[in-house]
Amino acid sequence: MSNGSFKSARILLWLVLIAAGFAAGVAWNSKQQQKLISEEERPKAIVTSDNSYSDAATSENTSPAAGLNPEEKATINLFQSAAPSVCYITTTNLRSDFFRRNVTEVPRGSGSGFVWDNAGHIITNYHVIQGADRATVTLSDGSTYQAKAVGVAPEKDLAVLKIEAPRNKLRAIPLGNSSDLKVGQSVYAIGNPFGLDQTLTTGIVSALGREIESVAGIPIREAIQTDAAINPGNSGGPLLDSSGKLIGVNTAIYSPSGASAGIGFSIPVDAVKWVVPELIKYGEIKRPSLGIAIRSDIARRLQISDGILVITVTPRGAAEKAGLRPTYNNQSGQFERIGDIIVAINGEKVSDYNDLFLSLEKYNPGDQVTLTVIRDERKMEVPIILDASS
Repeated sequence: MSNGSFKSARILLWLVLIAAGFAAGVAWNSKQQQKLISEEERPKAIVTSDNSYSDAATSENTSPAAGLNPEEKATINLFQSAAPSVCYITTTNLRSDFFRRNVTEVPRGSGSGFVWDNAGHIITNYHVIQGADRATVTLSDGSTYQAKAVGVAPEKDLAVLKIEAPRNKLRAIPLGNSSDLKVGQSVYAIGNPFGLDQTLTTGIVSALGREIESVAGIPIREAIQTDAAINPGNSGGPLLDSSGKLIGVNTAIYSPSGASAGIGFSIPVDAVKWVVPELIKYGEIKRPSLGIAIRSDIARRLQISDGILVITVTPRGAAEKAGLRPTYNNQSGQFERIGDIIVAINGEKVSDYNDLFLSLEKYNPGDQVTLTVIRDERKMEVPIILDASS
């Protein structure tokens, strides 16, 4: 074989070897990819907390809730349990067309409420229905009913409506207590903000014993302060504790920016529990009466700023029977005698009308209380049996 032929044969051999190596590499790479794909498709074993192994296929078939922590599960259960008791309230005003003699309904506002009992009583804020001609209640299942106002308490910002709905659609929220609440405990607010479907917000009790002003100008005392977001549409909705019991009725927010990111307040359930039965029975709160008339303008003229000046007493009323002295003035308007000044009821100081109003609601007609009065610059105690308010 010539030298040229030998070189040609060697080159050909190298080309054959290179081609064979390339083909082998391609085949090996393809086999590895198939192996990786096969392993990815095969269920993997996972290590549990006790270092045992379980099949991944079993894990994939478990409920999505399995990944939730106990606190999340409890919140979900609370919402699912309480939501059927919460309703959406819309109000309208009637407008008449003088020329066409037609009457139309004009939307006024909306808010939230909740079922009180299976007789169809619905609780909400007074300001939700204030000034409205009609109110409509939508239950959680979407069924809608016309409501009538049974009773209102503007000074407590509470109102009771009634709907004619099947009893099986009416699920009352269990009542809790507000007297034993603690700052820092979890609270949950449910409502229909901005007309949206039921919404849950969570937070804590931020403070207790707050005082807010009602639409009647009378303070609501012992209000619950919370950082749970209370949007305008949440008004009238329930504030719940971690067991799902009612502890307050959401009523107001304080927000310097005008947004809903401020401080929320709720009427304590201990007040709701005595106000609502009276509204259902009487249509209003029945407070006891002292049988006196007071006038703040006259008290200011006489420079009396601390205590309740008795201007007149009701004939045969509680004050007259107890011997309280009214204020006398002559025909020229000059005061000849300043009446008794009430400064305490059963030892509880009363400085103004609001104090007197809120102090009397603790008692019932027929109860005997002791008034501390100032007469002719002398302090004295006067027992009195309270009348029923007219």
